[in-house]
Amino acid sequence: MNQSYHTLVLDEYVVEGHVPDEVIAAMLNENPAIDGISLPGMSAGSPGMGGTKSGSFTAYALGGGKTGEVYAEI
Repeated sequence: MNQSYHTLVLDEYVVEGHVPDEVIAAMLNENPAIDGISLPGMSAGSPGMGGTKSGSFTAYALGGGKTGEVYAEI
C-alpha cells in the first residue's frame, strides 16, 4: 500500500509537499512536460508550516524523464 501526505492533484499535475503557491502557479502557466512537482520535507516557513523560513526552498520535478531535477528554487 502506498501512502502520501500533502498531495494535490491539479489539472494533469501532482503537487507533493508544502509547495508555495507561486511555484504551483508558475508550473500551471509554463505547462512543462512533467507529472508534477515536490517540495520534500516539512520546512519551517513553508505554506502550512509554522516557523520562519531560514533559507531557500527547492522544488523538484516529478516524471517526464526529469524526476529529481530542480524545478524551482525560491
